[in-house]
Amino acid sequence: MGRNNAHFSDPRLPFLGDEAVPAPPASGKQLSYIADHRQRLRARFMQGGAAAIPDYELLELVLFRAIPRRDVKPLARALMDRFGDFNRVITAPEPRLRDISGVGDAVIVELKVIEAAAHRMARSRVMRQHVLSGWDALLDYCHTTMAHRETEQFRVIYLDRKNVVIGDEEQGKGTVDHVPVYPREVAKRALELNASALIVVHNHPSGDPTPSQADIDMTQQIFAACSALGLTLHDHLIIGKSRELSFRSEGYL
Repeated sequence: MGRNNAHFSDPRLPFLGDEAVPAPPASGKQLSYIADHRQRLRARFMQGGAAAIPDYELLELVLFRAIPRRDVKPLARALMDRFGDFNRVITAPEPRLRDISGVGDAVIVELKVIEAAAHRMARSRVMRQHVLSGWDALLDYCHTTMAHRETEQFRVIYLDRKNVVIGDEEQGKGTVDHVPVYPREVAKRALELNASALIVVHNHPSGDPTPSQADIDMTQQIFAACSALGLTLHDHLIIGKSRELSFRSEGYL
């Protein structure tokens, strides 16, 4: 389907307030149908919450703001068909989203605002919290920010002497199966933050969190760098699509 399809195209037009400038509707009848559909869907969401609607309709609600006066159902379906579920749609890289006919700047902005909001909400439940009492929240945060990435990311969670989270930083990005990690830089940054301990986290885009030999070797290098400076490496978490692996729990640390 061409990018100029009039049914749900999202031309890169300037913003008016918080919405893209709409093109004139094809007919009054079509506009009335779309308005009624949107009203019903919003009412069902308000009454029953997210549990009352499937992923593609939740996606429609997000797209309403980007494309104010056109039927967004075909675009929502196209995005779901390409990426599989709501989470993968909002976390998909911008270039891959633009491959979908009808996706332009306005749609990209709405999807990435939802992604950023999810990350901030998850992060707020972790920062300044005791890591042991908030372990589930930490895992939720890691899955929210990393589980659906298509390339590897390496993060470090820094803790104070009471094991309270004082920092969360991305240390590197990589390819689908590799991310460069510099153990001395990880330990050096911990000292700069006055941290006493840390947890390192990276994702496996393949979905399988089983550690590779390179993962094991890198962890031992970080452990040695931390030990030399009196820092504690509490754990290394590998985040897969639906589960995670703890080096501590599995006996690697």
